[in-house]
Amino acid sequence: MKDGCSPQGQCGCCTVWVDGAPRVACVTPVRRLQGRQVTTLDGLPDAERGRWADAMVATGGSQCGFCTPGILMRLAALTPGPSLCAPGSPAAAAASAKVPQALVAHLCRCTGWQTIEEAANRVFEGSPTGQSPPNRVRDLDAASTRAAIEGGAPQRVGPAVVLGRAGFADDTCPPGALVAVSDGEGGYAVGESVQEARREAGKVQGRSTTVALGSPVALPPGEWALTLQTTWVEPAYLEPDASWCAPGGEPASPYGNGGAFGGKRRSPVAADARRLADRYGRCVRVLWSREDVVRLGPKRPPVAGGIDAGGTGVLRVGVSGEGMTGDHWSSVVDQVSSVAPGLVLEPVAVSGPPTAQDLRAAVWAEAAVLAAGVRAAGELGMQARFGVPVEVVSPGGGRAVATCVSDDRVDVVVDAGPVIDEVVLRSYCIGATHQALSWVRSEGIAVDAGGEVHDLTVRSFGILQARAMPRVSVAFESSGDRGAVNGSDAVFAAVAAARWLAEGLPPSWPTDRGGAGRR
Repeated sequence: MKDGCSPQGQCGCCTVWVDGAPRVACVTPVRRLQGRQVTTLDGLPDAERGRWADAMVATGGSQCGFCTPGILMRLAALTPGPSLCAPGSPAAAAASAKVPQALVAHLCRCTGWQTIEEAANRVFEGSPTGQSPPNRVRDLDAASTRAAIEGGAPQRVGPAVVLGRAGFADDTCPPGALVAVSDGEGGYAVGESVQEARREAGKVQGRSTTVALGSPVALPPGEWALTLQTTWVEPAYLEPDASWCAPGGEPASPYGNGGAFGGKRRSPVAADARRLADRYGRCVRVLWSREDVVRLGPKRPPVAGGIDAGGTGVLRVGVSGEGMTGDHWSSVVDQVSSVAPGLVLEPVAVSGPPTAQDLRAAVWAEAAVLAAGVRAAGELGMQARFGVPVEVVSPGGGRAVATCVSDDRVDVVVDAGPVIDEVVLRSYCIGATHQALSWVRSEGIAVDAGGEVHDLTVRSFGILQARAMPRVSVAFESSGDRGAVNGSDAVFAAVAAARWLAEGLPPSWPTDRGGAGRR
């Protein structure tokens, strides 16, 4: 099982069974387990475990695979007794109906929940729901190729990934390594075990806060037809940054499987592991806690923009740390020019965690949303509008058309060149839809004027729950003679714009901090 919140008991990654009932292991004291039976994913019968893995692969219910073992243990516990009930039976149908509520105990950042529910339907009801092409053997190497295009990093697809065996850095560390954890002062505390290192560091458990979200970047002066302000957003990838290294060796990559939405592109943990290994003359395992990820990891930058009816305007971007300087800033300018040529970018220094343009479609998506919003406002006015298609072409050439049909349905059409593997592309598009809806409606972390982050728990990030996620339909187009490109980032921007339009283009995000996204 995996450690995603270190330990807050909130992400669900470490879910096991205690006497057949799901429990999160990270906050379950060992003293309470005396005389009781503990079952992990490997303790399920082979046939049952294999059936779950096959179903998740068939629907695209697992991408990086970090959260999946815990989710499977939660879902498998919905059936009566430790054995899988017969598909299609009343008990299986009842279990299927409980899936959305069961997933409230979990966080999956990749898939948008729908494909997980479809996998559960396959298992519980014997349903063909899902998108594996019928009567066709899938090429999982091709699936991995599409996943790498969408995730921006090498990614495996297959049953082993679903079962948590994707080669995450912390899983591959040899035994006997020293453990290094952040000391909260820019260095590391080192011990023989995680517990010893955390005691040495004086780790304080993270908390959520009642501090209100703010808009740290002021709007640019001017008369604008449309404005938008956003706040700090935590990327919330599930695997905390980790690496290990032997003296004189090459450190393990913090990317286990997939791209972490760009959040680990410049993670320091690999270099830190090598430096510490050489210093101590032993293999050293570097672990960031969930609180470390929130305090030290890059955030989606807060922005504030104004645009006039002709598409001309200014987009101010909050900059903190070193993630959006020099060539990185030049890259952002080029990306924004491709989607909203009338917008001028202005960097604004803000106090807070580091910001980065590496995160999914950062800054150019905000620019595309503003441009799409002002076009729609000119044609339709500022009233809430469901059912209006919004098109976005990403800087990389992916094209998406998104329509928020209602609160319960989103339609997406994506052109990403040759599909290669429709299951993976569909899964990424649904996941991007979830991230976009969550971003507009409820996501954000509180950062005070001095730059201190106050929301340090998984549940405080505002990520939209499974039970609040609308159904998403995905259709594919492939125009022209070109190679495969990323499509899910265009979906992310198009869905965000469509949802903003459906809410009447309010001037600040998130639009519903206290609503369905709060856990």
